[in-house]
Amino acid sequence: MKTKSTELREVTPRREIDVFDNMDRVFDTLYRGWMRPFRELLPEWAPLTGRMEFAMPHLDLIERDKEILVRVEIPGVDKKDLKLDLTGDLLTIAGERRFEEETEEGEVHRAEIARGAFTRSLRLPVPVDPERVDAEFKEGLLEIHLHKALETERRRIEIK
Repeated sequence: MKTKSTELREVTPRREIDVFDNMDRVFDTLYRGWMRPFRELLPEWAPLTGRMEFAMPHLDLIERDKEILVRVEIPGVDKKDLKLDLTGDLLTIAGERRFEEETEEGEVHRAEIARGAFTRSLRLPVPVDPERVDAEFKEGLLEIHLHKALETERRRIEIK
């Protein structure tokens, strides 16, 4: 007998999952699972947990004919708090979501807004020209255009 599922599912774009994504998921599960009893027993740990929580920014990596486009969602971050580094084929995006110390009235049952510093590094699929990189940050979306490096053409050599 088939049963009909009535649960709501969040629609997310499919993306390739790598080993680090799996490690993040495992650590997140362990942290939430085994820390919860300690948090209830030792309420003085509560202020520490908010500072340890952070979220990696989601990104798209698109290869075009003459460039690589990296699009990164970073809401709540100021342009002055972002830093980009390119070393060979490794692009590193670092930044910080700042927060003010506010005291909320009442008991906080959820605090899911990510705050704090983050770093995200990714290997580019092809060599790029480090002198021809353009980055634009607008309304929480960072777009990085990395022009492909000029490569020599492949030529078949006849063996005599």
